[in-house]
Amino acid sequence: MAQACGQYYKRDFWMQENLNYAEPHFRLEKVARLINTMAGTQECELLDIGCGPATLMPLLHRNIHYHGIDIAIHNPAPNLVQTDFLENEIKFNDKLFDIVLAQGVFEYVGRFQSQKFAEIRRLLRPRGRFVTSYVNFDHVHRFEYPVYNNIQSTAAFKESLQHDFHIDRFFATSHNWHHHDPNRRWLKTLQMRLNINVPIISPRLAIQYIFICSARA
Repeated sequence: MAQACGQYYKRDFWMQENLNYAEPHFRLEKVARLINTMAGTQECELLDIGCGPATLMPLLHRNIHYHGIDIAIHNPAPNLVQTDFLENEIKFNDKLFDIVLAQGVFEYVGRFQSQKFAEIRRLLRPRGRFVTSYVNFDHVHRFEYPVYNNIQSTAAFKESLQHDFHIDRFFATSHNWHHHDPNRRWLKTLQMRLNINVPIISPRLAIQYIFICSARA
């Protein structure tokens, strides 16, 4: 079962917090590789939910048309919308998207999780994909950031996700005994390309999971 609390941080907090993600980090770089591979050479409309300072945008190929929404937008632009997407419906005008991304988001949505899954499903074009990440709270050295308000097992998160989506595949972002992303160059290179789950090991040592999903009819 999820632990959903009533503490929801607002724009003033995220204006500062998002600055910690102005430079690409391991998960974001891995997600960028994944999105570029998924899109291939096709023109692609992408919505990045919880985009922060839009650090992902310059890592994507030019055929991927980037749109972002966040509660705190530092540099306004036509393709970036500032909105509290817990209080408001997730959308970007009336657009539909080939890929909707939400990385590092669902740990903060509390009781709104199921509602937000349903809103995202409605944004997908036919054959569109939803890509999301979630912390592995089953890790042998479980880590809970004090700001998290939506803590649950991987199994519980998957069960909720499957009400609106088929999980086409999911895999660990990385594996580490101490619950942090790899910091040695050779480990980063190895795990950046490793998109699999390892029986027994992944449930205990996966830092986070990435889920690639398609909408249920």
